[in-house]
Parts: sequence; structure tokens; C-alpha cells
Amino acid sequence: MTQDALSPKCDSLQEVFNTDTDGFDYTEDSLVPPALETTLQTFVPCEAYIGGFEEQEPKPLTPQEVRDQALQKALAKLAALEVPAKEHIEQYARDQHRRTCQPNTIRQTLRIISNFMSFVGSSGKEHLEQISRGDLTAWIEHDQDQGLKPATVRFRLSTVKAFVRYFEAKEMVSPTVLAKRLKVKVPDSLPRAMDAEDVRQLLSVIDTVRDRAMITVLLRTGMRIGELLNTLVSEINLNERRIEIYEAEKNRIGRVVYLSDDALEALRAWLKKRDPARAYLFYSRGRSTMTYTTARSRFVKCCEKADLLHKGYSLHCLRHTFATELLNAGMSLPCLQQLLGHSSIQMTLRYARLSDKTREEEYFRAMSRIEKEQHDDIH
Repeated sequence: MTQDALSPKCDSLQEVFNTDTDGFDYTEDSLVPPALETTLQTFVPCEAYIGGFEEQEPKPLTPQEVRDQALQKALAKLAALEVPAKEHIEQYARDQHRRTCQPNTIRQTLRIISNFMSFVGSSGKEHLEQISRGDLTAWIEHDQDQGLKPATVRFRLSTVKAFVRYFEAKEMVSPTVLAKRLKVKVPDSLPRAMDAEDVRQLLSVIDTVRDRAMITVLLRTGMRIGELLNTLVSEINLNERRIEIYEAEKNRIGRVVYLSDDALEALRAWLKKRDPARAYLFYSRGRSTMTYTTARSRFVKCCEKADLLHKGYSLHCLRHTFATELLNAGMSLPCLQQLLGHSSIQMTLRYARLSDKTREEEYFRAMSRIEKEQHDDIH
């Protein structure tokens, strides 16, 4: 395989591991034509007269069942690929599964390592034992040439390094591959929060009950989108105005988040509208849960309606906005750390750089004195 043929193959690997089909959306979706919506609604009462055909909501899978199912799907996709050392990639994935890694971690790992091994195979190497340090550095340069962001390149490199170390311990990869430090420097950028006026504009255009509940809860709780999509109705306590996250999506640390007045109101409206037989808070027609693709699509449509598409906001910006607004209102960093579910306060300190009212007030107070002195000197 030549280097020129590499990029199309890498793209196909990306497509294989990222394929995720979603069911039809909730009937309130504006994409459903009114005529079809009316027709669908006319069939609802008839279901009571058709015995034995009622669709029942399947029982939610346990975390272990979710991991088992995700592993099998990922391995099936791996089996369809033509990459060197496929059996070793599968062995590593099964080890991650035994260590109870998150399904998304296993999917990303298989995709990245398959991409790397495909790159190695393009130079004629067919066995794991043939991997060299030069392969890693060449792969990094290839990723950079493809225009990937430094943070993405660093994450992909760390994934492959963990894979190499695993087989280095089994004496299948030479210790010289990682003998010297190999890293990618990443800029220490600020979190991206939404402007206050943009938040008001976004909330003013949301005209569907489900979208308002989803976006408002994300904005007022700081939950990650994956955490919200995995939330069961049974994990919501309206009386105590809280949502219990038993296992955080990223670091698997459980925590409790709280509901503000507008989030509580939006959530109550959705709970009255949604199908009570569904176990998960948010779902799509044909699926027991809503996928990230659907959630992102709904957020983008709302941003488009609010004329905010050019700002480039993402769903994760809602989490950043939550943290920034609470710091501006005087919340302490340790308290914010608990609400965000950060394992280290260093992560939370990023928001202090983004928004610190005390620092801001001191700056303008000092600058006012400087400007006054300079004005007095001129006159």
C-alpha cells in the first residue's frame, strides 16, 4: 500500500467506527410535516384495539450489559477491516473491557489504533513486532499534515502509546519505541462560554418542549451531554430539585446536580409531554435513547433560528457557560468543582482565568485611576 492511498483508507476507518443510525425523531420535531403528524396521531387511539401489537419499552440495560453490547459491535466493525495485527487490537480491546472502560473509550481506541496500524501497514509492515519509533513520529506528522488540532493529535498519540506499552510489557514490542519521551505540545486555551446576550437569544427562540428541556437542563446543571442522554427518569427528583448522576461519563465519579427555577419548569413541561412508558428522559422514535447526533442536530437548529450559527457554539459550550456564570455570581471554586464533577481542581481553575469578577473590578478601578492621573497631567 502506498502513502498516497492512505488517506482514503483512514477516512473509511473513521466511517466504519463512527457509524450510528438513529431512529425517527420525536413527533414534535419541525421536520415532520403537519399533514403526516396529523395522520400519525389519528392512529394512536386505534392501538388499544389491536391486541398483542403494543410496542413495549425494553428494560434499560445494566452498565455491564451496555459494555458487553458495545464491545461486540466494535469487534464486529474491526473484523470487517483489513489492518495488520488485527488479533492484537482485539486482544487489547478485550483487556479494556475487562478493566470496565467506558464503551465510548473502547470504540475510540479501536478506531485510533486501527488507523495507526493501517498507517504502519502502508509502509509494508504486517506484524506488531515491526513497529518502530519512526512509525509513531511519522504518524504524528501525518495527522498534523491532515490539519488535526494539536489536542486531537495528542489524544490519538496517548491512545497508541498505551497500546504499545501493553504489548511492550508482553515483550512483543521493542522497549526502544517509547524509550525517549514523545509528546505533542498543546496550547492551554480558555474554555468557550456563550455571551450572556446570546444565551438570552437562544432561549427566546426554542419553541419545542423537548428542546427547551434539554438545552435548559444542560445550561443550568453543567451536565455533559452524554450524562444527560443516559439519564433515567428514576434518577430525577423534582421535589428536591436534583438529578443524581451515578457514574459520570468521563471520569466515572458520581455526583448530584441541581435544577434552577427555569430548568425545573422546562423539565416538568417535558415530563408531562413525553411517553411515560419510556425509561430514559430523552429518546427518539424507534430508539430507547437519543443519540448525540440527534441532540447536536436539535441544538444547531436552535442556534440557526437564533442567528448564532456564525458563533460556532457547541453543546459543550453550555457546560462552560454554566461554570462561568456561577463564578461570576460568586460561587467558590471547590463548590463548582463538585458540581462539574472534576477530579482535579486544576480543571476548574481554567474558568477562573476566563471569568474573575474580583480581578476585573480591580483592573477597571486601577485603570480609572491611571486615566484620571493622565488626564490631570494633560490639563
